Formats: sequence, C-alpha cells, structure tokens
Amino acid sequence: MLLGLDWLDPEVLLDWMGGFAFWGMLLVIFAECGLFAILPGDSLLFVTGLFVADGWSYAPGIVPTVLVIIAAAWLGNLCGYAIGWRVGPALFKPKARLFKQEYADKSHEFFEKYGPRAIILARFVPIVRTFITLMAGVGRMSPRVYILYSGIGAVLWGAGVTLAGYWLGQFEVIRSNIDAICVLIVLVSVIPMVLHYLADRSSKRRARALDR
Repeated sequence: MLLGLDWLDPEVLLDWMGGFAFWGMLLVIFAECGLFAILPGDSLLFVTGLFVADGWSYAPGIVPTVLVIIAAAWLGNLCGYAIGWRVGPALFKPKARLFKQEYADKSHEFFEKYGPRAIILARFVPIVRTFITLMAGVGRMSPRVYILYSGIGAVLWGAGVTLAGYWLGQFEVIRSNIDAICVLIVLVSVIPMVLHYLADRSSKRRARALDR
C-alpha cells in the first residue's frame, strides 16, 4: 500500500468505487483541486491512464478521459477560488489567531510577485495545489488571469500525467510496479517546492549579508 495508507493508494480507491470508479476518480480530482481534500491526485491520474491503456471497461477511451479530467481539475480550481474570494474577508481578520489578516496580505503580495507562474507550478506539487487556489481567491488575484492560467495548468497537469500513465502503462515493468511508481511520482512532484524553498533561503542569506 502506498506509504501504508490504503486511502492514498489509487488502486485501492478505484477498486473500492467499483462500477462508479470513473466518476469517482473525477470527483476525487475535483475535490483535491477545489475542496481542499488531501487525496492522491498525481498517482490517481497516472494509474487512470495506465488502466485505460490496459482496456479499463469503465473509461470511454483515452481522449474523452483526458478531456473530462481537465474539466474536473479546472472546475475544481474555480470552485476553490470562489470559496477563497467569498469567505476570505470573513476568515482573515487582524485579531484572528489562525487566519490572520497578515497571511491574506502576504498571499496578495505573493501572487503580485509570482502571478500566473505560481498557479501553473502549484498544479504539480501535492498539498500546495490543494490550498493555493484558496489563497488565490483570498489574495484577490484577477479572476480573468486566474481562470486563464488555471486552465493552462489543468491541461498540462491533467493531460500530462494521465497520458504519461497511458503510454508508460503499456510496459510490463510499469504495470508490475505500480506502488513504487506512485511513490516516485509523489517524490518527483515535490521537487519544485524544494527547489523554490532552497532558492528563497539562498536569496535571504544574500540579503542578510548585504545588510551587514
């Protein structure tokens, strides 16, 4: 089982859903992208592509599958953005202990600085993609910009990971080591976040050195 947690294993999820597996997969993708649920999005897309390549009877084919996955991911992000936009002012208050106003202000500054690039890159980082859509709404990122770049991210992520599973799933070595591949996907998807963290630390050290 992936990391020892059954509910994070995409095969377990799809098997548990039975005849509703295809629609359940879309619901999981929507929830992870818009309802702040911690679910196995990357590995689920990869395994879905692999199942389709293996003749999965519940899926309508690789092209329709990819298209509806993109739609689910995009609509999920729009839902999360709308929630952040509406509830942000009520949650983030100056005297709040958890949702402090300064966090919302920093979110706004973050999107002003990184803008669309953050939305696209976050698609490929577990947990980050789950919450960045909320913070985009809280930070009042331009709706037009968010809709456009969230759509681009949905295409790159939804189509890219699913097609990777579809093409690689035709090799026996991949089909025989799904759990190991899923763990590898999670590790690889965290790399952008680690690189950004290291770059940020390096820039802060340089700034402190110049101040001395």
